[in-house]
Amino acid sequence: MLKTPYTLILGSQSPRRKQLLEGLDIEFQVRTIEIDETFPNDIPLNTVAEYLAREKGNAHLSSIKENELIITSDTVVLCDNQILGKPKNREHAQEMLRMLSGKTHQVITGVCLTSKDKTVSFSDVTKVVFKNLTDKQIDYYIDKYQPLDKAGGYGIQEWIGYTGISSIEGSYFNVMGLPVARLYDVLIADFT
Repeated sequence: MLKTPYTLILGSQSPRRKQLLEGLDIEFQVRTIEIDETFPNDIPLNTVAEYLAREKGNAHLSSIKENELIITSDTVVLCDNQILGKPKNREHAQEMLRMLSGKTHQVITGVCLTSKDKTVSFSDVTKVVFKNLTDKQIDYYIDKYQPLDKAGGYGIQEWIGYTGISSIEGSYFNVMGLPVARLYDVLIADFT
């Protein structure tokens, strides 16, 4: 069991991140602040998620109390040297899933832990391999699961993950949106 002097606060509205953090058997609150999620064009694409996680953490700095620790994160899908964020609409989700079909891509989640006097951030990378997907499979998934709130237009924990993903290398939970094993280790190492 994790013992920390901080009140932990999840800076995310994501039901998946909330579920994953609950799985660590630690108490936390949820508090979010909306930020502009644009990023500089000149930073390496594999650092975008961590950059955005840090920006979300920085947005809390003025309101954070001495004993609070804010956990913020961002997840991106990187395929063919392009970042696939959340799809804008059904057609955009179709385009993303067609792009991922039959290929290996990276899911990168950046995590930032912010207290009044300390900030620690990291990125976790998982390689995901999709089988070839038919348009019929893509349409079924989008129509039934409405994945417009998910980076890359899919959730590994949903039907498309069961039927369309042939392998992963790295953390399954990272693909869901929060690399909880690594987060737990960082909490122990830096905030206990």
